[in-house]
Amino acid sequence: MAIARVATRAAKGVDAPQVWVEAHLSNGLPAFTLVGLPETSVREARERVRSAIINAGFEFPMRRITINLAPADLPKQGGRYDLPIAIGILAASGQLPIKSLAGVEFVGELALSGEIRGCSGLLPVIIEARKLGTQLIMPQDNRTDAELVGYPQVQLAAHLQHIVAFLHGQQQLPGINASPEWITPPPAGVGCLSEVIGQFQAKQALEIAAAGNHNLLFLGPPGTGKSMLASRILSLLPTLDYEEALQVSAIHSVAGMPLVPQQFFQRPFRSPHHTSSAISLVGGGSVPKPGEISLAHLGVLFLDEVAEFPRKVLDCLREPMETGEVVISRAAAKLSFNAKFQLIAAMNPSPCGDSGPESRATPEQIRRYLSRLSGPFIDRFDLTVEVPKLPPGTLTADSGDGETSQTIAARVADARLQQLQRAGKLNSELSGSDLKQAGFAAADLVFLEQSVTKLGLSVRSFHRLQRVARTIADLAQSPVVERRHIAQALGYRAMDRLLTNLSRQ
Repeated sequence: MAIARVATRAAKGVDAPQVWVEAHLSNGLPAFTLVGLPETSVREARERVRSAIINAGFEFPMRRITINLAPADLPKQGGRYDLPIAIGILAASGQLPIKSLAGVEFVGELALSGEIRGCSGLLPVIIEARKLGTQLIMPQDNRTDAELVGYPQVQLAAHLQHIVAFLHGQQQLPGINASPEWITPPPAGVGCLSEVIGQFQAKQALEIAAAGNHNLLFLGPPGTGKSMLASRILSLLPTLDYEEALQVSAIHSVAGMPLVPQQFFQRPFRSPHHTSSAISLVGGGSVPKPGEISLAHLGVLFLDEVAEFPRKVLDCLREPMETGEVVISRAAAKLSFNAKFQLIAAMNPSPCGDSGPESRATPEQIRRYLSRLSGPFIDRFDLTVEVPKLPPGTLTADSGDGETSQTIAARVADARLQQLQRAGKLNSELSGSDLKQAGFAAADLVFLEQSVTKLGLSVRSFHRLQRVARTIADLAQSPVVERRHIAQALGYRAMDRLLTNLSRQ
């Protein structure tokens, strides 16, 4: 019976479900039919596979060829199915032993010459093969992806002839370097916080945000160092562990981004322009791809000039900020991408850039400008900090270099360790029941509730202030949260103070 089954894997978000390529040769007029919900890029495989088999020196059977990609209800796209289709045809026509295909998965795109080209988004395929312990034959151009996972059962191939010789037992295919020593820590060129002149409160807020993974909004006129401060947060955050780095790399691989080994353990820092659409931030498309918030998973999403973003675009971020994932529903598929990011934003307090006596904008114009940010979106920020203009003489004064990022990062690491030992999670993830065991005195909670009521804040803000106060106490190495820690947390509410002042005018 001229039929063969070849195992491969599809792309479904960051998952790689198994697909069986079934090749059947039958009598009749020569034809080549592809079924099983193939997209245009897969249907074009007919011509690539035909030329690759002929130019590699094998016989292309002049019979009726039917290729079925099962399961039939799973959309297939891309050139990754070329190699398994070619292997299936060669096996069904007797040019390959059927038994050699058992326990082996194939993935790769074929050139017309028979060479095997690299494909994007193969990292989830390698991870899934590692889970199941199956052998995987893939393009040599994807060596970096394979070595990131470090799965020894991966075989790399550069030409169709090499794979056929391997399946006949005539030669060996090269594997990967099993030692991950070439993966180096992230480069130390992300900038130091000591380079920022003045702005001590903003630096302190950045330290608190890094220690507790809190969302932070910088509010101030142009040129005061908001973007510079935000870019320095990477120097305060600990590097990713191996499994976390693999999660991040899988999302970037699916998005078609190149994987840089030297940045494998570095947390992502994404800074989209304010003209970005909702789909580019959240993800989507006819074939859903991850957006900026997923590319910032376990890292930082920085929105500079956040008030210039369309309001409906910013409101799309509200749900992922709470749940840590984004679900994209399309007619073809419903996919879920991780989106556990830390949001850092910066904005001017008015359309002219200044507020107060120096502002050229009227209170009504400022209110209209600030209304671009919805109340629920502002509510998602744990800290909103004013970054004022520096007083005269600050730039030329010899104020010393200040604390380096390395010194602050050590405190941040100690505070994070305390949080993980106490609750098994960072303070930004503490639930309402967790906060009851976080070391607050009853009288201090009454004080905080009165303050929240006086400021007109929401219940969500009440809990967020508790989390910030808990982080401040952790940085101070205090097992309990004192009144001064709560008072300091209340001091990081610059947006509330600005809105209150505008309402009085």
